[in-house]
Amino acid sequence: LQLVESGGGLVQPGGSLTLSCAVSSTTLRDYAIGWYRQAPGNEREGVACISSITGSVSGVTNYAASVKGRFTISRDTNKNSVYLRMNNLTPGDTATYYCAAQYQLAPLCILYAPDQDSWGQGTQVTISS
Repeated sequence: LQLVESGGGLVQPGGSLTLSCAVSSTTLRDYAIGWYRQAPGNEREGVACISSITGSVSGVTNYAASVKGRFTISRDTNKNSVYLRMNNLTPGDTATYYCAAQYQLAPLCILYAPDQDSWGQGTQVTISS
């Protein structure tokens, strides 16, 4: 499995950013894809995930309480990519963001880092004025 994140950067508080995770078509078909983040000194935490296409063509999603209503996860099967749209960003969102894949054929996804099968290299997101 190969996952490649992009789109990180420096954004002012209240701003928006979209992260991308490029994967293979096979990965999108059979793996739930999630976004996780890790700030210095903190554990890696789940942010959002979307089910595999096999599990749900439309995509079942799951969000951490801290980002619900601000972040949106989506996928584009034509581009073999999963996106994380982040709105109303705060300094508390500053972290390295990773995408991860978990083999999952059921119509669900679970935000639990130890269960992920593969990880991307991460992309830095910094929220600062």
